[in-house]
Amino acid sequence: MEHGYLTPLLLMLLIAIGSIALFRRLGLPAILAYLLTGVVSGPSGFNWFSQAQMHSVAELGVVLLMFSLGLEFSLPRLWAMRRTVFGLGSAQVLVTSAISACIALYYDQSTASAIVIGAAIALSSTAIVLKLLNEQDWLRRRHGELSVSVLLFQDIAVVPLLILLPLLATDGEALALQDIFYGLLKGTVAFVGLMAAGKWLLPKLFDEIARARSSELFVLATLVVALSTGAFTQWMGMSMALGAFMAGMLLGESQYRRQLEADIRPFRDLLMGLFFISIGMLLDFQLVMAYWWQILLLLFAVIVGKGMVVYLLLRFSGEPIRNAATSAMTLAQVGEFSFVILALAVNYELLDKQVSTQLVMVAVVSMAIAPWLVRHSAEIGKRMQARVDNNLDDEPEFPVEVSKDLVIILGYGRVGQTIARFLKIEAIPYLVLDMDPARVTEARNGGEPVYYGDACKASILKQLGIRDAGMLVVTFCDSRALEEVVHMCRDMAPELNILVRTRDDKSLDQLEHAGATQVIPESLEGSLMLVSQVLYKCGIPLSRILKRLESERRNHYRYLHGFFSGVESDFTLEQLHAVSLPEGASVVGKRIGELPWEKLRVELRAVRRDGAEVEQPSKEWLLKTGDILLLQGKPRRVERAEQYLLQG
Repeated sequence: MEHGYLTPLLLMLLIAIGSIALFRRLGLPAILAYLLTGVVSGPSGFNWFSQAQMHSVAELGVVLLMFSLGLEFSLPRLWAMRRTVFGLGSAQVLVTSAISACIALYYDQSTASAIVIGAAIALSSTAIVLKLLNEQDWLRRRHGELSVSVLLFQDIAVVPLLILLPLLATDGEALALQDIFYGLLKGTVAFVGLMAAGKWLLPKLFDEIARARSSELFVLATLVVALSTGAFTQWMGMSMALGAFMAGMLLGESQYRRQLEADIRPFRDLLMGLFFISIGMLLDFQLVMAYWWQILLLLFAVIVGKGMVVYLLLRFSGEPIRNAATSAMTLAQVGEFSFVILALAVNYELLDKQVSTQLVMVAVVSMAIAPWLVRHSAEIGKRMQARVDNNLDDEPEFPVEVSKDLVIILGYGRVGQTIARFLKIEAIPYLVLDMDPARVTEARNGGEPVYYGDACKASILKQLGIRDAGMLVVTFCDSRALEEVVHMCRDMAPELNILVRTRDDKSLDQLEHAGATQVIPESLEGSLMLVSQVLYKCGIPLSRILKRLESERRNHYRYLHGFFSGVESDFTLEQLHAVSLPEGASVVGKRIGELPWEKLRVELRAVRRDGAEVEQPSKEWLLKTGDILLLQGKPRRVERAEQYLLQG
């Protein structure tokens, strides 16, 4: 690289860093920050680099992205979801592509351009949708499973598209059907050849590399495998990304999959950032301003059209309105692989600059509004369902006689199942509500009283008979839903015993304020159980142990907070710190009650004097030289408190 490019490159990276930080604060995908960087750095901005200059490096990002996608490609998972993947997924891609291509042909686009436009519009953003579904804890809900199935087929559909795109570049000649079949045949031969070689060669190669115990060698071998398979498919007249995908798929079932993914991620993320920067350089803002109304109209048509296709397909397959509408809004945006398709189409001269600019802008804006669409999709789906039948939920029937002995369990994970087994042994009636359809089906087949339903819905809780039950046990740890469920249950059943399981006690006070009878933080309870075993083995009477444990719970696990810090400390947690008062310390001679503890925002846990420790000394305690004060609080506050105690 010439030194003349160093300054623009550094400036471009600084813009990327600032843009990513800003977009993260706004809750927008980092992809949009890279696109903005490309716009600012490219011909429409400062013109530091051209798209052609970035293309060679950026293409490596696509290669590594496809390699990572291949690692995630699981044949067993695909087979388990085959009905929705190949049924709903293929229907969505084919119908959306066909409609979009027909509209493009109507507006005088060539056949090759129409195919590219249809394919680009049909794809949705796997990265954004999966991230948002995971944040909302919707991956296991029905609409989440439907959305993942469609996204999985879209990822598969990218492979034949990568084969077809070079064939569509016919330099103005008519597209011959035999060329398409020949290209698909070459792709099949390459696939079979790589599969055969990879089945025996790659595992042995990585076994030898793993024995060398060199992380550098492992990373280098991963990059070489991804790039060499890409070079092989490019030599056969196909895309490099196709070969990388095949290599990833071959290694996806091996024991090295997680290590490969971890090694490739830094290179992939960096090069994918450069790829999206190069996409941003394709944008010509003069064209954007000239055709802004067409871009907005096309954006509206894409989101509504894709949503309607998904909605109608799901309704035709028998899904309720709520699931169909929620999935439709989740998949309405244009995805990151659309950028790959558009970039390759521009390189093969299949699209002119005006059309590519409009489609890139549509993709950018649709991805920007995708978080809002996904987060509000469930609420809108409910309202649509309510308008049709005034029933917001597919509420199950609970054929269980409610009594004061009935225990209702919300959540049937490992903790919920353990509780249920002990209740069954003691012949205590119980009923379980869970949101995992596969788990509910398995449990019901095993004769368990487990039903599918959302614990956040008052109508379902009423059907459970919560007002007449003896106890409610909440075992899931979704912090967003816990407080809402506890508050709702307490309003419906003021006398109900409500036990809540949490991972820690960060929200203990809030949950107790919402109405929980008892909050059980499993991490702290695990510590107490270990303490009880230690004391019992030391000969302490069981009654005294139980009394101490109950006292600790009653005092909100007071002695399980505040620990002396080490080299590796979590600075978000409270810690203990011992402050020894030397001669001349500013607080020597003062009484504890005279010190501004509320202003210091730390707690005085104890004072040690002459080898004896006094817990919670009185406000009249007179501090002397040599006293050791045990302070508890956040590290910064403890540091300021120590400075005050010593220097004033």
